[in-house]
Amino acid sequence: MADYEFKYSESFDVTDDVKRAYEKYGFIILRGLMDNEEVAKLTKALVEFGLVEKHSYGVPDSVGREPRCMIWSHPGNDVTGMVPRSEKVVTTCEKLTGGDELYHYHTKIMMKDPKKGGSFEWHQDYGYWYKNGCLAPDLISMFLAIDPCVKENGGLQVLVGSHRLGRIDHSFVEGQQGADKERVEWIKSRCEHLYINLQPGDALLFHCNLLHCSGPNDSEQRRWAFNCSFNKKNNDPVIDHHHPRYTKLDKVPNSAIKECNNFTDFTGKEFLDPATDKTVKAGTKAWEEKKE
Repeated sequence: MADYEFKYSESFDVTDDVKRAYEKYGFIILRGLMDNEEVAKLTKALVEFGLVEKHSYGVPDSVGREPRCMIWSHPGNDVTGMVPRSEKVVTTCEKLTGGDELYHYHTKIMMKDPKKGGSFEWHQDYGYWYKNGCLAPDLISMFLAIDPCVKENGGLQVLVGSHRLGRIDHSFVEGQQGADKERVEWIKSRCEHLYINLQPGDALLFHCNLLHCSGPNDSEQRRWAFNCSFNKKNNDPVIDHHHPRYTKLDKVPNSAIKECNNFTDFTGKEFLDPATDKTVKAGTKAWEEKKE
């Protein structure tokens, strides 16, 4: 394995080697962070109870194709909420970012349907979050593969070490925020362009200034991912916006993911209406399609 890849086990900890890799590359890959049973429970929660039909929407890319998203603000007490509250996710992220308390900034389900799912343009997550009043780039995300996420179905691409170059100006590229294209090309001449291949249960944990993108899904295979983002308590946004300000995150033991059987009570999650999000221009909305 590359020195940014680590195999998750119950004894996994953020050692000096893990921390050095994160600081050097802007990310680490944790293979098998979730096991087959945990991935199956997440999939069931997302597929069988109407969440996608009620809350997902498209975000057009530069050629008009749409990857779909579904976002909520607070974890809640259902199966999907146990993942961003679990010790193996939250505590790992806290240690990678220096040990300060983190809170749940949002969870996003990212969906690319076979043969039609669109791209996500080159961007930094902080390119969005800077505009939300987060004064420092003190946020981290965990991108968890629900399906195989590989080059053929629109998997992630990163510019290795680009997080060290600071925030880049972002502007609208169709419905998304895209990083300044000329500067991205300059950075490509210095930073390795790497395709990230993930199997179900693998996770990419990455810095909010890491430049990343993903291509269209021209394959026959669905590409879904579960992405939860965390902000430092001491980086509480200075303005109210469509994501939450500091809200204490109640951690749960890792066993809670398998023990939780709440698939239907989504109290308190606050699903995002994209009309309230000034950083995107939503395309097709699943709930409007359903009405038709």
